[in-house]
Amino acid sequence: MKIEGRRARWLIALAFPLLKLWTRTLRFEVDDRSGLQKAPRSQRYIGALWHNRLLLIAHVIWRFLPVRRGGAALISASRDGALIADVVERYGFQVVRGSSSRHGTTALLQLADVIASGRDPLITPDGPRGPVYRLGGGIIFLAQKTNVPVMPVNFEYSSCWRLKSWDRFVLPKPFSKVRVIFGEPHYVRSTASDEEFEAERLRLQNAMMSLVERR
Repeated sequence: MKIEGRRARWLIALAFPLLKLWTRTLRFEVDDRSGLQKAPRSQRYIGALWHNRLLLIAHVIWRFLPVRRGGAALISASRDGALIADVVERYGFQVVRGSSSRHGTTALLQLADVIASGRDPLITPDGPRGPVYRLGGGIIFLAQKTNVPVMPVNFEYSSCWRLKSWDRFVLPKPFSKVRVIFGEPHYVRSTASDEEFEAERLRLQNAMMSLVERR
């Protein structure tokens, strides 16, 4: 998409209320394996969600997690990302612009500051360009730098559409059931070599994939 200026503002103005209406037709079930809904405010997490499941995450956090847990989202610095950022901010999230391919180092430093300020960042570690379900190293660096556990998150739908995008983006059909899975906290170990770092990357990737039922 190459949508900017007035056209972009009109798109967001239409998309946000449509998304809210859409979510009202869905039946949500929360599988909180982590105890996140009852976790103390002082406990920080780095949320990790695959790119093709991100549509409902802002709504779910806003609806099912305590308001006191401030959220922040890492969103691509691309033009498309600007549209997503606008929607996410309407749910009360702080937005950090950047990705593994654009402004990555700056974004990671900002996310470390977000954690220090008492917010939980959310990352799609295979975005914004993929390959799908391949975890990038940025989230490993962030977890090691901040000593904060990663919280794998996943959505499974009883009925859905899949777009013809690089990640086969998933859209739940109206009136379908949505199962929200908060996985157990994953602690990233410190590493002293490229081989150890790769092992940690694969360990987190496998932990996230263990929650995915329909790929």
